[in-house]
Amino acid sequence: MPAPKKTVRRSLLVTSAVLSSLALTAPVSYAAPKPSPSTSPSATPPADMSTVGGERLGQPGTQVNLASGVPVLPKDLTARSWVVADAESGDVLAAHNPHWRLAPASTMKMLFADTVLPKFPKTMEHKVVPSDLADIGSGSSMVGIKEGETYSVHDLWLGVFLRSGNDAVHVLSKMNGGIDNTVKEMNEHAEELQALDTHAESPDGYDAPRQVSSAYDLTLIARSGLQKKDFREYCSTVTAKFPGETKKNKKGKSVRESFEIQNTNRLLSGDSDISVYQGIAGVKNGNTTNAGATFTGVAERGGKVLLVTVMNPEKSEHNEVYKETARLFDWGFQAAGKVQPVGELVAPKSATQSGAQPGANDSGEAGGAGNAKKSSKSAVGASAASGSTGIGVALGIAGGVLVLLAAGAFLINRRWPLPDLVRRRSRP
Repeated sequence: MPAPKKTVRRSLLVTSAVLSSLALTAPVSYAAPKPSPSTSPSATPPADMSTVGGERLGQPGTQVNLASGVPVLPKDLTARSWVVADAESGDVLAAHNPHWRLAPASTMKMLFADTVLPKFPKTMEHKVVPSDLADIGSGSSMVGIKEGETYSVHDLWLGVFLRSGNDAVHVLSKMNGGIDNTVKEMNEHAEELQALDTHAESPDGYDAPRQVSSAYDLTLIARSGLQKKDFREYCSTVTAKFPGETKKNKKGKSVRESFEIQNTNRLLSGDSDISVYQGIAGVKNGNTTNAGATFTGVAERGGKVLLVTVMNPEKSEHNEVYKETARLFDWGFQAAGKVQPVGELVAPKSATQSGAQPGANDSGEAGGAGNAKKSSKSAVGASAASGSTGIGVALGIAGGVLVLLAAGAFLINRRWPLPDLVRRRSRP
């Protein structure tokens, strides 16, 4: 049953959070050993963890610099691992076992999307054949793709982000040269991002031996994905229409109706026991027997943009992963500007090597448009994707803050060298 819809006035901001050249250097770090061929997580974090992003991030337990004026952390946190980070600066404000390698569940789809989304234009269509849907794990979440039906790439990505559809992931993977090729590219991209705790075995996050990530890496991956316009749009979409199966009506005519799908991110869509989080704008949730519940979210409040990742709360209360995420967001917004960071989200290898400027080479659009350059002095319009209800639909304009005007137009104000920020205020 769909979660109850909640009408709220809220400001949503999705950030293209690329580090400036002044923040591209990272401390000397090392990756944790390669994951062992086991799907059973350990009961306690290992003593030897990665220090990517800072020495303290490799230490077990909670890392935070409490001082006068800094609020205390929530006491009712049960997650094995979590991270609170500033999406713009990359500062890690607090963390708990951030480099503990754990099963990621469908949060791994963020890496899949960040890797594959730029490959195909959203208008491209694909007719599904039986081999596209082969080898989908038993009990997988599905959006309802049917053999013999044709879907646009836009449809498939809605299925990935809103319903966490493993069927949509498999179709896109087959379009991308197959499952093995896609997984190979995902692992290469993870290495490029310096997400060195991460190892993909499947593109959809389905439990598999040696498939692991960490709260730190998932936060890093989300930050990379949010640089892409289409990624921001899809992960912030609440509801959409999805093509159904072609059937004959009473008159014998073939018709294809659509059905509504809703985002399974409960901080975005709400639920019976949890409200829509003020300022939420994505990103991705996951849940399997082995991984437990996992979630990475991005939210904006008071001009601050935060990323929070929570992995595997021990408390079994309904929607616990979202409740703990909300409490960490609340703490982060109160602590931002007061607490000294305990580490940082590192830049990709290529950015570190080239000294690339924020947003210089990535328009964030799908279908090979990543090298298109847009002037930050132009005014642009934005609207939700056809047939979908979006929150935080974003336009990636390098170095600009976009403020909503009448009829959905945006005015760009230069704030270089800050990363570009994109604001879209929802109508009441």
